[in-house]
Amino acid sequence: MALFLGRRLLSRQTNAAHLLSRRMASSQGGDDLERLSQFESLAVRRPSDFVVQVELNRPEKRNAMNRVFWKEMVECFNLLAIDENCRVVLLTGAGKSFTGGLDLMDFGPEMMRWTAEGEDVSRKAMALRRFIGEMQETFSVIERCPKPVIAAVHSACIGGGVDMISACDVRYCSEDAVFQIKEVDLGLAADVGTLQRLPKIVGNDSLVRELALTAAKLDARRALEIGLVSRVFPDQPSLVAAGLQVAKEIAARSPVAIQGTKVNLNYARDHSTAESLDFMATWNAAMLQSEDVVKAVTAQMAKTPAEFSKL
Repeated sequence: MALFLGRRLLSRQTNAAHLLSRRMASSQGGDDLERLSQFESLAVRRPSDFVVQVELNRPEKRNAMNRVFWKEMVECFNLLAIDENCRVVLLTGAGKSFTGGLDLMDFGPEMMRWTAEGEDVSRKAMALRRFIGEMQETFSVIERCPKPVIAAVHSACIGGGVDMISACDVRYCSEDAVFQIKEVDLGLAADVGTLQRLPKIVGNDSLVRELALTAAKLDARRALEIGLVSRVFPDQPSLVAAGLQVAKEIAARSPVAIQGTKVNLNYARDHSTAESLDFMATWNAAMLQSEDVVKAVTAQMAKTPAEFSKL
């Protein structure tokens, strides 16, 4: 009797989910998919079901981050955050380097204007503060995206690259990877996430301060030792292949469970244990009612793969 009721409940939940999915699909055009394929600084592809690869795509410029990039990353991840066909993102770089950081050729004139005389300092500061906030959003949107993001770093990951991967959920690299917090060499403090996120990632305040204050380079072996990355691979092809394999494994699981895990990990990082447990209880009070629980348990008992509805 219990098995019959379970199957009946699963059938009703599945039918309801499919109906909602069709309604949502009918209300959405192909604009999002079309836009994802039209970025100038990013190449977006779908190498596997529910996996989206976002590739920094300025190889001739070592994937330097120009003005277009800073805007397109926000648009890209805001689209992926609500894309029902995306459950996990693999972030890679095209060409010889992951990224050389800020495109100084593109931002040079803007940086010179910041120090120009003749403009009221308060008004200039207000405008610059808004500008920095917009730059910060470029990587905060990765952290805020409910889909897990895997960074696959090869060769150089300089300046803004460290800011970017610090906002990702999982970080892998190849043996030739080099990380550098470069900003002090440009006369400024890193201001788009490294100083705020990296200490929480590696758990070594002294080391982070040393790297940020000296602009010292960090190789792959040391990055693994301190916990900046969790795995190191021989070269870029094996790195990307491994990243894709892990992305597939994540995508095969319940999107309700995966996204709930990311949201609660981020919340726990920024709140006390008591606050985080309370948030978790409230979260799962709703999410434990998901059809995905029934599907996952049934699949585990039957030793068969589970298939989950789009979210």
